[in-house]
Amino acid sequence: MKLEPVALLKGALEIPSVSGEERAVAEYLTQQMKRLGYSQAWIDEAGNARGVLGSGPLQVVLLGHIDTVPGTVPVRIEGDALYGRGAVDAKGPFVNFMLAGAALSQEALQRMTLHLVGAVEEEAPTSKGARFVVGQLHPDFVLIGEPSGWEAITLGYKGRLVLRARRSKDGFHSAHFEANAAEELLTYYASIKAWAEAMNLGQGPFAQVQLDLRDFRMGQTGTQSFAELTLGLRLPPRLLPEQAQAHLRAYASPALSLEFFGAEIPYVGAKDTPLTRALRIAIRSLGGEPVFKYKTGTADMNVVAPHWKVPMVAYGPGDSQLDHTPNEHVRIPEFLQAIQVLQRALERLALA
Repeated sequence: MKLEPVALLKGALEIPSVSGEERAVAEYLTQQMKRLGYSQAWIDEAGNARGVLGSGPLQVVLLGHIDTVPGTVPVRIEGDALYGRGAVDAKGPFVNFMLAGAALSQEALQRMTLHLVGAVEEEAPTSKGARFVVGQLHPDFVLIGEPSGWEAITLGYKGRLVLRARRSKDGFHSAHFEANAAEELLTYYASIKAWAEAMNLGQGPFAQVQLDLRDFRMGQTGTQSFAELTLGLRLPPRLLPEQAQAHLRAYASPALSLEFFGAEIPYVGAKDTPLTRALRIAIRSLGGEPVFKYKTGTADMNVVAPHWKVPMVAYGPGDSQLDHTPNEHVRIPEFLQAIQVLQRALERLALA
């Protein structure tokens, strides 16, 4: 390993990379991959930072994302913590991938080919980077770079659906006993909320439907009033996006206009695979106690899982509770431990 790990990550954090504006950080990361000894490092047509290392038949994809949500977190080291937007979600996990790959033995690299993908637009509904590579790569194993904590392995993510509902109607005097457009839309929202609450009775967090009211607005255009809301849903494994759409349509009056987008299916991977076993053994070898996690959000795992039907987990340093917060940081000891865990796990996969 030729580059000091913390300095490499700090350099990535110092380059803003809000979704759609990842070019500068992609250039930085590909330059660092070349310096780390990757045989290939380039920016592909989608804008992803790509790297290849090794020449063996076993194909392993390490897919992280290099975009972030908006908002500045001043980059700094305080005590044993490195702060910055993306330290946890998810430049930290991707740099972890880069460094773990560079630490592999020559014997492992003769049996394995690593494909690194620093994907763009994961934080946007497009997931442009992940969608671009699904037809190009044919992995035997996949790791998704998301914060799990160095001792944890993420097996699943909820699905997603976004709804935009709109009601327009002719204007009338407020003295009339008639619901206006906004009131009709709020009645619809109340019915959806009641449906979700009924679905969630007796269910744990990963099995619940989550609703997130993202936007509500109302106004007047000419002689018509209108109201529009945008609602995000996180879907448990028992509810596919098309099933959720059917429920949401059933509660809507014919006067409402509904638009659905951002659909991703839920995903839950198997607990006992060569990949999970390799990670568990690596975690224990460093004094950790491995645990499995199931996330209530979504990730690029949801995008690629329908195409890559192989053992797949998400792994990376950091506390996901810090995602998108003004306090986002990764503990440096955990970041360094996660590099060792992944390096040892990849060695085991290659040499098994």
